Amino acid sequence: MPKDDVSEGGRSIRIGFLADPGLPSKMAERMADKLADVLSEKVDDTVLWRVSVRSEPLVLDGHDDIPLNSIARTASAEEDWEYVVALTDLPRRVGNRPLLFSLSKAHRLAMLSLPATGWIRMRAHVWQAVVHLVDRMTAEDPSRGRASRPASEHAGHRLVTFASPVRSVGHEYDMDEYLVLVGLRGRIRLLLGMVRSNRPWRLVPSLSSAFAAAAATGSFGVFYNSMWVIADALSPLRLALISVFALAAMTVWLIVYNGLWEHPTKRHEREAAALYNVSTVCTVGLGVACVYVLLLGVTLTEALVVIDDSVMESSLGHARLDSYVSIAWLASSLGTMAGALGSSFEDQAAVREAAYSARERERRERFDEESKEEGVRRDASG
Repeated sequence: MPKDDVSEGGRSIRIGFLADPGLPSKMAERMADKLADVLSEKVDDTVLWRVSVRSEPLVLDGHDDIPLNSIARTASAEEDWEYVVALTDLPRRVGNRPLLFSLSKAHRLAMLSLPATGWIRMRAHVWQAVVHLVDRMTAEDPSRGRASRPASEHAGHRLVTFASPVRSVGHEYDMDEYLVLVGLRGRIRLLLGMVRSNRPWRLVPSLSSAFAAAAATGSFGVFYNSMWVIADALSPLRLALISVFALAAMTVWLIVYNGLWEHPTKRHEREAAALYNVSTVCTVGLGVACVYVLLLGVTLTEALVVIDDSVMESSLGHARLDSYVSIAWLASSLGTMAGALGSSFEDQAAVREAAYSARERERRERFDEESKEEGVRRDASG
């Protein structure tokens, strides 16, 4: 049935994306333009699907969860939505199992946690989940056609293949259906998704002072032939180990100096804190690796421009490309360790903002405030 005919008949369903700022909002905006056509193709082509996006922080309650029912009711009333799909970059759980999504047919709303979709093919996984959620929520809507598709055509049946989940039906979060990730594979998928949501490459501009100190130190390795001799004598394995040590040193320094490590005081918080701490190490480590690659490129270019072949040959007895690479490699590693000290001049708030998503920063600020309040209470009682 042509869409114009559907519109004239008044058979339409209004879907609203309610998304956290940052990656969820960008994901929702990219999907909004095409989702109507996808829903017509895969869910019901007898309905005119209307899709819009609203970006706002989904505030946390006292239990570090999102009170979705009240938030969705307000947004639905203001935007004239019939159904709400919320996208968040907050990792959510049912017990100690990572939650991919939850939906309530009664309240006409669903929530998808982006970290649980993982890093690899995140966009495709989000598309599958959103189509499935809309299909499930609107299945009994009178605007939809009576003819139902075979079960194999429903997009949701492919979710099992990418998420390795256990589908459960219950009343967690006041929801009718939720999908969780299980086992080691599920935890790894959640961890990778958390790191992806943090977007570690954003650390590079925030480490300008560290990069300047690293570049200055690396230049000394290019200018002095004693460094050439050492670099040329080292094997690739040894150079790689020096690189790993330098990256680890700068990562540890950034985490400790900027207070990025969580120290939970309650036993039930330790498992979640361990996951967040591993996510922090991975995020900062990847950010430092980006800085290192940039530094290596600059240092290698500098070596090729500054060091003449005849000068290198007089010092090393040969002038080969691998010698230039070894010099830049060692100089970059030493520069990275010096850059750790240079990072002390960075604004801690800027580093935190670059290292975490908006939702993760909010959660950590709440965690810090609660830790301070608990410390005050212990001091008062003591």
